[in-house]
Amino acid sequence: MDQIGHYINGARVSGASGRTADVFNPATGEVQAQVALASKAEVDAIVAKAAAAQPAWGATNPQRRARVMMKVVDLLNRDMDKLAEALSREHGKTFPDAKGDVQRGLEVIEFCIGAPHLLKGEYTDGAGPGIDMYSMRQPLGVVAGITPFNFPAMIPLWKAGPALASGNAFILKPSERDPSVPLMLAEIFKEAGLPDGCFQVINGDKEAVDAILDNETVQAIGFVGSTPIAQYIYSRGCANGKRVQCFGGAKNHMIVMPDADMEQAADALVGAGYGAAGERCMAISVAVPVGDETADRLIAALKPRIESLKVGPYTAGDDVDFGPLVTAAAKANVQRLVQTGIDQGAELVIDGRDFSLQGYEDGFFVGPHLFDRVTEDMDIYKTEIFGPVLSTVRAETYEEAIGLAMDHEYGNGTAIFTRDGDTARDFASRINIGMVGINVPIPVPLAYHSFGGWKKSGFGDLNQHGTDGFKFYTRTKTVTARWPSGIKEGAALNFKAMD
Repeated sequence: MDQIGHYINGARVSGASGRTADVFNPATGEVQAQVALASKAEVDAIVAKAAAAQPAWGATNPQRRARVMMKVVDLLNRDMDKLAEALSREHGKTFPDAKGDVQRGLEVIEFCIGAPHLLKGEYTDGAGPGIDMYSMRQPLGVVAGITPFNFPAMIPLWKAGPALASGNAFILKPSERDPSVPLMLAEIFKEAGLPDGCFQVINGDKEAVDAILDNETVQAIGFVGSTPIAQYIYSRGCANGKRVQCFGGAKNHMIVMPDADMEQAADALVGAGYGAAGERCMAISVAVPVGDETADRLIAALKPRIESLKVGPYTAGDDVDFGPLVTAAAKANVQRLVQTGIDQGAELVIDGRDFSLQGYEDGFFVGPHLFDRVTEDMDIYKTEIFGPVLSTVRAETYEEAIGLAMDHEYGNGTAIFTRDGDTARDFASRINIGMVGINVPIPVPLAYHSFGGWKKSGFGDLNQHGTDGFKFYTRTKTVTARWPSGIKEGAALNFKAMD
């Protein structure tokens, strides 16, 4: 059985703690590897190595750091299929979806090639008599990323790219459920010319996370995962004086207006609700049709589309729409919540509970589910299910529909489907949610804009990637300079001395 360790100082190493976790093949349910779980001592030793490597990398000019990013882009394109295959094998998502995972991370690395421009400060000539003033953006030192299982390529690249391009040493603690791709990414950065010690991968569980949070050398932490853990990491990290950004759970609503193109809306909902088996923080899990007639038309359009979805292993290639869930526990949680929805009175229009795939009976597969007449007090409405389950909440008016999204505790993403520009503009302006789609079901911003939710979906002042990524991993230093020029004056005792 494969043994997966860590990546330290430019090489893969075995774990020393003696603790491991199983890594499953979600399609078969079989254990395919064991991953090492780091101790606090191992984490502290890795941080020390990163701290030793960072000063030379931080002193490397931004243009040379950008050249490493250019090479990383080339290597990611070269190894796209290899990365996607490893990702699918451990996560379970389809091969095309896995390639998309890598591609969206690659796009952030492409943005990071602009580091020389993105790290420029400001300059004021003649701020006072013989005085110039300028600012510079400098790396923090050693920073860390704690990333989730559902995007084992994309989100590590979202964190590593801006952190490294800014001159920091970066420590990645990926999910122990699918650890292979993050190690492969570290090897790609080394091949691209990144000095040893600047990109470390430490596998582990809560012990490793707490060690990162408590280590005084780590200056900043970026996290993506569930809201309870996001709150924990944000609170503990901030209490330890670190800069922290944490992105948590979601319950994304898609409002369907009576004037919407119903065929387009139904296609969008199927893709956004069931792609990647619903294991996406930007998945649409709540459809909100306005008016019973709209709801009836929407359900009628959704049913045949959902019933025709093909569920299977990634090895089936393009013949599969989505694969298994990541673990048996994830499958059991979805099945529990579906039963809760039935018990609380929701109408189960499409039932995927009895789905079974011949030859893969022990895999973590769950069929697609569609609920209608869901209400705000039901658990399936309040909870992030993270599975192939779409809930329909009927609203009588636009105001009621927008109120549902605005009143929910999560504020990650939302969408509206309409042909009316005034309605769309009002929705985009008023909604208290971080990412908004207008006739776009999954409004994930491109790499040169920032990604981040509001309310209990995001903690911290700055978002991921875009210019916010560079701001998060740097700090501003402002310099006021005067060179002797023969000017004679007495001591300055007030702040108006430079006027």
